[in-house]
Amino acid sequence: MRVLRRALTAATAVIMMSLSVTACSEDGSTVRFGYISDYNGASLLAIADKQGLWEKQGLTPEIKVFTNGPLQIQALGAGDLDFGYIGPGAMWLPASGKAKVVAINTLAYADRVIGRPGIATLQDLKGKKVGVPEGTSGDMVLNLALRQAGMTVKDIEKVPMDPATVVSAFAAGQIDGAGIWYPLIDTIKAKVPGTVELASTKEFPDNSFPTAFVGGNEVAPELTEKVLKVLQEANDWRAAHPDEAVAEAAALLKLDTAKVRADAANVRTMTTADLVAKTKDGSVGKWLDSLGEFFVSTGQLPSAPDPATYYTGDLYTKAFSK
Repeated sequence: MRVLRRALTAATAVIMMSLSVTACSEDGSTVRFGYISDYNGASLLAIADKQGLWEKQGLTPEIKVFTNGPLQIQALGAGDLDFGYIGPGAMWLPASGKAKVVAINTLAYADRVIGRPGIATLQDLKGKKVGVPEGTSGDMVLNLALRQAGMTVKDIEKVPMDPATVVSAFAAGQIDGAGIWYPLIDTIKAKVPGTVELASTKEFPDNSFPTAFVGGNEVAPELTEKVLKVLQEANDWRAAHPDEAVAEAAALLKLDTAKVRADAANVRTMTTADLVAKTKDGSVGKWLDSLGEFFVSTGQLPSAPDPATYYTGDLYTKAFSK
C-alpha cells in the first residue's frame, strides 16, 4: 500500500508538472524565438535579455539558433516556433504567405559572391561550381550579380548547400565560388587567404535589403504586440548604444567582439520612430515591393504581392503608440 501511495504521489507530481508547462505555453507567457548567429539576427535578442525587456512584458523567451531564414519559416509553419528572424533573401517566403513580417529590423549589406584565389571576375565562374544556400540572401546576391554581369545560373554549376557546408567546401577546394554572407566570409578568408569578393549587395544602390522579424500565421495579435514592444525597446537601445550592442551580441554568440563589430559595419540600424515613419509613408512597402519584383524575376514568386498582405505594419505602429 505504501509503495502504491508513493507511485500515485509520483504520478500526480508528473501530471501537475505537465499541467504547469502546458499552462505556461497556453497563456502566452513563453515565446519560442529563432535567430541566426550574426549581429542582425542576435543583437536585439541579446539586448532584450540583458535589459530585462521580456520580463517587463511578462514573457519568457526560448531562443533557438538556425543557420538560415527558410528553416525558421519552416519551423513557424510546423508550429515549432512563434517568431523568427530572416534576411532579405528569404523575404519571398512571407511574401508567398508562409509567415507574417511583424517588424523590419535593419537594412543589411553583408552578402557577397566570393571566388577562390585566381578568380577575378564573375565571368571567371562560368562553368564552375558555386555553392549557395538556396532561398537565402546568398542566393539573392548571386542572382543579382549574375544578372548585372549578363549571366544566368545556367552559366555556372550551382551547388545547393547549407551555410556551414559552404564554408567547409570552399576551404577544401570543392567549390570555386559561393554566394554567402558575413561573418561566415571572415571564417572563409581565415581558411583561404586570397579569397576574392566578386560582388556585394553594396553595389546595388537602387535596391534596399531589409532584414526582418517574422511570426507564424496563427500567432495571436496580443502576443505579437507584446513581442513588438520588446523588439522596439531593444531596437532603440541598440541605436543609442552601438558599441554596447555589439558587446551584447558577441556575448550571446560567443564570438570575439572585433568580429561582431566588423559584421555590424555591414548594417544600417534605424530607430523605432524612424521605422514607424517609414511604414506610414510607404518606404517599407517600396523596399518589399522591390524585393517582390526581384523574386518574380528569379521565379521564386509568380507575382509580386501587396506588402500589406504579409507585413503587419499596423500592429507595429500600434505597439509603438501605446
